[in-house]
Amino acid sequence: MDIVVRGRNVEITPRLQDYVDKKVGKLDRYLPTIDEARMELSVESTQSAQHSQIAQLTVRSRGRILRAEERDQDIFAAIDTVMDKMQRQITRYKDRVASRKESRGAETQPEAEIEPLTEAEREELEPAGAIVRTKRFPVTPMDPEEAIEQMELLGHDFFVFLNADVKSINILYRRKNGDYGLLQPELA
Repeated sequence: MDIVVRGRNVEITPRLQDYVDKKVGKLDRYLPTIDEARMELSVESTQSAQHSQIAQLTVRSRGRILRAEERDQDIFAAIDTVMDKMQRQITRYKDRVASRKESRGAETQPEAEIEPLTEAEREELEPAGAIVRTKRFPVTPMDPEEAIEQMELLGHDFFVFLNADVKSINILYRRKNGDYGLLQPELA
């Protein structure tokens, strides 16, 4: 597994690098198929000093991407919290893979290196959740600026629309800092 540590407005000291390497290296126990783990550490000047240190972890495994972000007043505490969050995401991911494998039946090939969760691991997790509602809606072509206006009018944190500029379905979302993000899916 490749571990990449980057800092924005924070110096990556050897102590900090070693701490991240040690923590992220333990993820191999939970998901041995990890190709790359990227930890981005940053400091933002906010009104609340409690949330100024940010740790964002992105893990790539067999084409899947898992991401977690945490904020704290101490960078080491933020790293610990983001690691806990990532471990829960990995165990949820493994549960989904195992349940899909069971639902397909025994004739499918087993996924190598991904073992089902133990009872102790399952107890640590919150319930994975289920789809409780499906909503269908018409999409009309619009540009991202119009989508922002629609999202604001609806009072939602995200908005799905047909981007007239690129002729594909896009997702607009509000980021924690108040800015917007635009997701443009591509076929793999």
